[in-house]
Amino acid sequence: QVVESGGGTVQAGGSLRLSCAASGITFSINTMGWYRQAPGEQRELVATINSDGSANYADSVKGRFTISRDNAKNTVYLQMNSLKPEDTAVYYCRVVTRILYYWGQGTQVTVSS
Repeated sequence: QVVESGGGTVQAGGSLRLSCAASGITFSINTMGWYRQAPGEQRELVATINSDGSANYADSVKGRFTISRDNAKNTVYLQMNSLKPEDTAVYYCRVVTRILYYWGQGTQVTVSS
């Protein structure tokens, strides 16, 4: 089970922190990441982080978003600063193991101008 939390509505320039907790997963987790999908758009990568802590970001969020994880808790976080209206989307967490990958149900982030 993969459960996201922390979404909401914020004004442009504000901050939000998303959390994603994975439970009941048999195999070791390799990569955890965040994706987002705006209305009428395809789902896109926001940021991923490997078990060794190495991270990858979409160009559109570099310098504003920070991904981190707590391996002991199988939890990944996304700190989002300097939010823009174009960051508005449903944010999904993805957890990747050696065998399978899992998606969360998504959490809405709305940034008002």
